[in-house]
Amino acid sequence: MKIGDKVRFLSETGGGKIAGFQGKNIVLVEDEDGFQIPTSIRDVVVIENEDYSIAKVIDKTVSALSAKQMGGAAVDGQSVKAKIKEGMDEAIDMNVESYDPADREISFQKPLEERKGGNLLSAYLAFVPVDIKEITNTRFECYFVNDSNYYMQYAYMTAEGQNWSLKSQGEIEPNTKEFIEEFGREDLNSLEHVSVQLVAYKRDKSFILKPSVDVQFRIDNVKFYKLHTFQENDFFEQPALLYTIIENDKPARPLVADAKSLKEQMYAKSSDNQLASTVSSNASTGHNNSYVRRYDDRKKQANPFRIKHRGDEDTVVIDLHAEALLETTAGMNNADILNYQLKKFRDTLADYSSKKGQKIVFIHGKGEGVLRSAIIHELNYRYKRYLYQDASFQEYGYGATQVTIR
Repeated sequence: MKIGDKVRFLSETGGGKIAGFQGKNIVLVEDEDGFQIPTSIRDVVVIENEDYSIAKVIDKTVSALSAKQMGGAAVDGQSVKAKIKEGMDEAIDMNVESYDPADREISFQKPLEERKGGNLLSAYLAFVPVDIKEITNTRFECYFVNDSNYYMQYAYMTAEGQNWSLKSQGEIEPNTKEFIEEFGREDLNSLEHVSVQLVAYKRDKSFILKPSVDVQFRIDNVKFYKLHTFQENDFFEQPALLYTIIENDKPARPLVADAKSLKEQMYAKSSDNQLASTVSSNASTGHNNSYVRRYDDRKKQANPFRIKHRGDEDTVVIDLHAEALLETTAGMNNADILNYQLKKFRDTLADYSSKKGQKIVFIHGKGEGVLRSAIIHELNYRYKRYLYQDASFQEYGYGATQVTIR
């Protein structure tokens, strides 16, 4: 008795086909409706033996073909039955290469661990000497350092004049440093003007949205010739020169100007001459206009601003020239001076933020200089609601911008 045999019940009417066994004494009889009935093997009897062996199937197929289609004829000197059976007796190699689960490729990736304080974005451009002991001859490696829990898509570019070239771009994982390139001293001139843009995000989890970052700065070529330029740091075992892109969510705002241009803007005297001329002209014509200067013969006064009185309307005039704000610039570099001027600009707007319609004139010097560009940038991005325009040429010359509080 085996699966597929047709049986009938001894103790009752009916029967079916054997579908399986349960233990040694119970057989599963499947009736014509598809139900399997557990029955003692002693209560059924085989009435038809179904032989599903391959040999019997082949015999039936050959017989049918021979009788109905081929009429028993031979093909190529062989009967149809012989053709079908050809190759059936060949030995089959049942040995298969052993499979070791340890050889499977590992697809699991451990989730990235986040460090405390890493949700504030910090990123740096790092320059590392290949051989610190041969600083005059060594080549340098450039790295992008992501010191945060965010992924970063970055673009690293350099410029010659107004033409920019993409040097590297890609994605860097959290708390990772990525090698960008190796270069020699002959390539330093091409690295003079650098821009880095980046977008931060996290994968497979929610996160606080961070604004995109776009910073520009100049690489001082002279630093690559000085050993003390390269300092101990948290990211490399050897000393490195780090340029900050963003730190604790605050993008870097380095100086993007040559020293000559900045010096001309900060120490220009033309605006002061124009103001002195205006005061003399007003005095001679009898107008009730007066100026209170912050410095008189280099001595500090109590009033930090110059205020122009015109009837009932007061226009605040702020001279941002270095010599007007500082008694001395000793020990300060160009970037320090520019940051101090911008701080004075921001503090002034903060002091008058509640006075709607207040007009403030900032004197920064002639031309499209660094200080003027920095002020316009601040007005376009930080103080968008305020109106600004070039101040009156007749009163202040070309080097002044008027801001109206809104």
